[in-house]
Amino acid sequence: MASCRRTLCACGCAALLCALLLALALSLALRHALRCSDGTFAHGAVSADSGTCSKIGRDILQQGGSAVDGAIAALLCTSLLNPQSMGLGGGSIFTVREKSGKVTVINSRETVPKVFKADLLKDCPVDFQMGSGSRWIGVPGEIRGYERAHSLFGRLPWATLFQPIIKLAREGIALPTVLNRYLLLLRKLGETSPLRKLFSNENGTLLKEGDMLRFKQLADTLEVIANQGPDAFYRGKIARDLIQDVQDAGGTLSLEDLESYKVKVMDAWPVTLGDYDMYVPPPPAGGAVLSFVLNIMKGYDLDPSSVVGEQKTLMYHRYVEACKFANSRKRSIRDPAFSSDTEAFRMTKDELADSVRGKISSNKTHNSSHYSAGPSWDHMGTTHVSVLAEDGTAVSATSTINHIFGSKVYSPKTGVILNNQLLDFCGLADRILAGEQPPSSMAPVILHSATRQKTLVIGASGGSMITTGVASAIMNHLWFGKDLKEAISAPVVFVDSKNALKFEPDFDQDVVEALKALGHRVEKTKYFYNVVNAVTARGGCVGAVSDARKLGEAAGY
Repeated sequence: MASCRRTLCACGCAALLCALLLALALSLALRHALRCSDGTFAHGAVSADSGTCSKIGRDILQQGGSAVDGAIAALLCTSLLNPQSMGLGGGSIFTVREKSGKVTVINSRETVPKVFKADLLKDCPVDFQMGSGSRWIGVPGEIRGYERAHSLFGRLPWATLFQPIIKLAREGIALPTVLNRYLLLLRKLGETSPLRKLFSNENGTLLKEGDMLRFKQLADTLEVIANQGPDAFYRGKIARDLIQDVQDAGGTLSLEDLESYKVKVMDAWPVTLGDYDMYVPPPPAGGAVLSFVLNIMKGYDLDPSSVVGEQKTLMYHRYVEACKFANSRKRSIRDPAFSSDTEAFRMTKDELADSVRGKISSNKTHNSSHYSAGPSWDHMGTTHVSVLAEDGTAVSATSTINHIFGSKVYSPKTGVILNNQLLDFCGLADRILAGEQPPSSMAPVILHSATRQKTLVIGASGGSMITTGVASAIMNHLWFGKDLKEAISAPVVFVDSKNALKFEPDFDQDVVEALKALGHRVEKTKYFYNVVNAVTARGGCVGAVSDARKLGEAAGY
């Protein structure tokens, strides 16, 4: 009997201890959540182009997924919500930060097919504005990129990442506002165009905002890839169907191109920005161009007073001058497997920035020869996802099919919209080679400050406007004291490839006039494609902002 009482007492004590520990854990979790209740999150967050895709990425994190898992799911979702920007027919660049602080870049950008039009670059001036045509299609690397990222840093089963997107593709979505803006471009295509048919009703009329849009063929493709793995896209029936559709459209893509595609994995390039270490993707990505602009600007010891009164004009004058010098160096951004990346690497160093800063006059601008500018074109498109997981790992991922709706070649058998990535060589290369990756403005970056115990995961879409969007947001947030939302939403000035200044609506008109007086050429444009998505962590709380320019909404928990 005594033994029994002792056993019951021990069991009761153990139960009481468990209850106390559980109560303590819940109390700590509640306190942490309350401490992060000011619009931030206690665990992790995802910032994508749409609320739907941010939430899908967040749900993956809540299931125990890694930051890479969340990023893949959010990008797959974006291929439905913003198919004009990215998809399985494109390529991506992932910048991944591990708990140890090591930062890795996974480059699955498209490559030049083995067979391509010999004098392709001569077509640039004619085709660039239209951006369509099967001859501009590069070998898509998107799914191979997901595969490598998942094999290195994934946690949940591969198929799990696809399930919510397959369901969404089959059930359909209400045609989003942003996608609706771009459907007008499809009116220029004939009614027999497979791409136009995808976004039309049974009567052949283009869908409008709010109409139900389903992706049956793409859902089938995603399901096969989910169940059979990435090889299904590059070697199986999907590959054969995709190549058949591309070749029927006049393209040169082959099964051999798909089968031989290889992802590149490399270390990120580190750049020091005061208390922060910024990690950028090497060429052919645009990390070096972003670094160059920020390195020039950090030499001016900027702070909140730099955007007040006359100092504001001076700061913006110096900034647009830095952008003009950056434009002249974009030809240094080439695939390092085919060209030296020495000059691009120099762009990340203080020595070059210091030298160029000395060429910036405080009271005037200069003609193009001062910057050694060459002929170029401005590019557009892309999407970006930023993810920060509970364990502190982070992903900054940018993906694209290049121009709006890519090449405008749609594969009816697979549901895939093909890229027009080879246009990115226009104005930046004199020749191209099979297997080469085109240069890019994509700059998915991660910043970390050990002293401030802060991490910033940031990137943008918008083609040539990516550098503008990311540089402006970083300066606003790190140096000018703006919170993340204000830093991203603030109007920007874009310096185009001809060194003309283009100002977003609501930009300070006093500054615009002052810059004109300094000799800057100002032009108007209807379209600004810069869209910045970012996640930040500090003091155990996570903040996330998706750019309102694309009606984005972040999600966390």
